[in-house]
Amino acid sequence: MNKNSCLNCGHSISGEYCAHCGQKADTVRITLHSLIRNDILGSVWHMEAKFFRTLKEVLMAPGKTAMNYISGKRIRYNNFIPLLLVLFSFNVLGLHYYEKFASAEALADDSSVKAFLSKYSKTVLFVIIPLLALNASFLFKRIKLNIAEHFIIGTVGLLGILILFLLDDIVSLVGLWKPVSKIADIIDKALFGLSILFPAVTYWNAFKNSYSKTGLFWRVSVLYVLMGLESLIVSLILYKIF
Repeated sequence: MNKNSCLNCGHSISGEYCAHCGQKADTVRITLHSLIRNDILGSVWHMEAKFFRTLKEVLMAPGKTAMNYISGKRIRYNNFIPLLLVLFSFNVLGLHYYEKFASAEALADDSSVKAFLSKYSKTVLFVIIPLLALNASFLFKRIKLNIAEHFIIGTVGLLGILILFLLDDIVSLVGLWKPVSKIADIIDKALFGLSILFPAVTYWNAFKNSYSKTGLFWRVSVLYVLMGLESLIVSLILYKIF
């Protein structure tokens, strides 16, 4: 096999990667140096860099990130569905440690919304995205996205909420230290407010070049009204069942 052939499948190579199987062209004998540098440190750095870059872009430009992903620009991002489950797990862990270390008085002061999300978090996770997708597909039908593509936008919106909730969990843990409790309480309220507004930011960022400001404003407002009514119905159903 010549040096211009892929060591994995034998096809000829003209670039950095094999066009047939995707393996890198510069595969060489494994040494201790290459094992540490490329296989261990390189893999960890690549995964972490991609993970944090995805989180950053979801927070800073959620709608643009979703539309990039929909349009096929996907290699720079982690897959959103596994990332959603990872963040959900981190939120459960953060809430667990907060409840473990918080005093009974602090837990009693927590909002009913937090208590509801704590009890029904899995149900909320699997209900919010389909509701967002269905409502948005009706309100933003001019964009001509299918329901699965609206599902991606809804997923990015929920990713942002979970990131903010995770930051809120961290702030709440720090706030258990009395000298910073008042500052932590202000930040906690700000993060909660941002989490409520995040879906609006997501859709505004995604469709700001497709609608006038007035058209986008009333569509996002109607989206929130519909989501509020539907969430109330889901909450009542959960209350009745459980």
